[in-house]
Amino acid sequence: MIPVTLTSFDQKLGFPLTKQPITILQINLGKRCNLTCNHCHVEAGPKRTEELNHELTLELIELISRFPQIQTVDLTGGAPEMNYGFKPLVEAARSTGKQVIVRSNLTVYFVPGYQEIPEYCAHHQLRIIASLPCYLENNVEQMRGKGVYQDSIQAIQWLNRLGYGHTPELILDLVYNPSLPTTEKFNLPPEQSQLELAYKQYLKQQFDIDFNQLLTITNIPIGRTKFYLQHKKLENSYLEFLESNYNPNTITQLMCRNQLSIDYQGYIYDCDFNQMENLPARSASGKILTVSDLLAKNNLDLIETVQTASYCYGCTAGCGSSCGGSLI
Repeated sequence: MIPVTLTSFDQKLGFPLTKQPITILQINLGKRCNLTCNHCHVEAGPKRTEELNHELTLELIELISRFPQIQTVDLTGGAPEMNYGFKPLVEAARSTGKQVIVRSNLTVYFVPGYQEIPEYCAHHQLRIIASLPCYLENNVEQMRGKGVYQDSIQAIQWLNRLGYGHTPELILDLVYNPSLPTTEKFNLPPEQSQLELAYKQYLKQQFDIDFNQLLTITNIPIGRTKFYLQHKKLENSYLEFLESNYNPNTITQLMCRNQLSIDYQGYIYDCDFNQMENLPARSASGKILTVSDLLAKNNLDLIETVQTASYCYGCTAGCGSSCGGSLI
C-alpha cells in the first residue's frame, strides 16, 4: 500500500515522462541463477526455471539484426550466462557491431558447465558489469551469501589476467548497492566517483585487482528488497525517504527514456523494474506490446509515455540511479 503522505510520481513530475528514440535493448533472459541474493529485485535463484525459449530467441535475433538504431544489447537475468539464448544473442549483436553488456554475478564462472564464460566474454569483447555490493567481505556475504566474496575476487583476478580492466576493448565495471536498512536511518549511495576511488585503492592493495568504473545503484523497493522492507515495516518510510530526496535534474538522464526492457516471454517494458512489477509498456492506443509487435510494425518507437510508479523515486533520488550507475 502506498503511504497516504506520498505524492504520486506523475504528480511530482508535473508532465508526461516521454520516450526518446530507442538505443538500448535490455533483455532479461530468465530467472535461473546460482545465487539467491537478499536484495535481488528479480527474485532469481537456483530453483527458478523461467527462461527464454527458442522461438523468442529467434525473434530477438531478428530484432537486434534489423534495427541499426540499437547501439547496446544489455543481457541480464538471473545469471544471464545460465539462461537459454545467451550465446546466440551475444553473437547476433556482436556480428552487427553493437556493444553487448553482460550483467554477471561473477561466481557463475565456477559453476560446472560455465567455466569457459570468461574466455568467451573476452573473445567477443563483451562489457562485463559485475555485482560487488561492497569492497569489504562481511558486507558482501551478508547480502549475497557465504563464500561469494572470495569467489568474486578470484573471478575478477581471472578477468584481469584475460585483459579486463587493462585492455581498452575489455571493460569491467563493478556495481555497488547499499546494505538493506534495519532501521529508518536510510542512506542513498555515496558519491560515485569518491566511492570508486575507495574501491580501487582497497582492491588493488589487497588483491592486485583493476577495474574500469564503479556504478552506484539505489536499492529499489521491489522484489526481495520490497519483501524485506515490508517484513521490517519500513516500506512506507523508505518510499517517503526517497521522495524527500527527489531531484528533478535526474529526469533527462533516466534509463527508461531510451531503453526497452524485454522479459523471457517477449513482453516489452520501459525498464527492468517495471518488468518485475508487471507494469508493461503500451502503445499510444493502450495495447500491451510484445517483440512480435515491434517486428510486425517494423518500429522500435511505438511507446509515447513511460509507465511510472512510486518506486520511480528510487531512480530520481539524490544523484539518481540507473543500470549505468548515478545519473548526475
